[in-house]
Amino acid sequence: MNVNVSHSPDDAVLVTDFDGTITRFDFFELACRAHPEIAEDHWERFESGRLTHFEALRRIFAGLRVAEDALLPILQAMEVDPRLAEAVALLERRGWRIIVASAGCDWYIRWMLAEARVALEVRANPGTHSPTAGLQMRLPEPSPWFSAESGIDKAAVVREALSLTPHVAFAGDGRPDLAPALLVRPELRFARRWLAQRLTELGEPHRTFESWHEVALALVQTGSARP
Repeated sequence: MNVNVSHSPDDAVLVTDFDGTITRFDFFELACRAHPEIAEDHWERFESGRLTHFEALRRIFAGLRVAEDALLPILQAMEVDPRLAEAVALLERRGWRIIVASAGCDWYIRWMLAEARVALEVRANPGTHSPTAGLQMRLPEPSPWFSAESGIDKAAVVREALSLTPHVAFAGDGRPDLAPALLVRPELRFARRWLAQRLTELGEPHRTFESWHEVALALVQTGSARP
């Protein structure tokens, strides 16, 4: 469920990726491992520039023509940070607004947040699942964050937050996270996996993390919601 809350321009904002950031593993990687028949060469075609990020994931997800119960082991294997609810509550008490910005599908994101008993703003590609049609991910309605390449333009989400306050943090792990990460101040830039490696290659300062709650603790340790 989306959470619509009024915020003052002085609020601090954390924009965070979901797959591989709030969770340990990505949904699409685990889905392809559990059902290798859905993978084909879709991801390779994305990496070579022949498919958009959105279209590659859309095709992969559409192959998940199984009962919903069969997807539960995949969702559980993503391993959401077990301290997520505690970390979210801590940040919100300190005045942080948290926005999940994902190029994945909101179907599994909302399911996992509900299981973790966490309500957050989610900006992700809409989708529904059925045993006959698979996970049908759609491009979102045109919005300030719309991207034909990935559905959600995470950099646009960060730019919108920066238009309200200079105190914007970003946390991510993958290729779509590079552009938004570079928009925020280095001390508010959190990265792991591919993103951390790429930022290192570019000589861009950042803070590494293994579990999402570490991001929350680091932001709280700044001593204020307005570093």
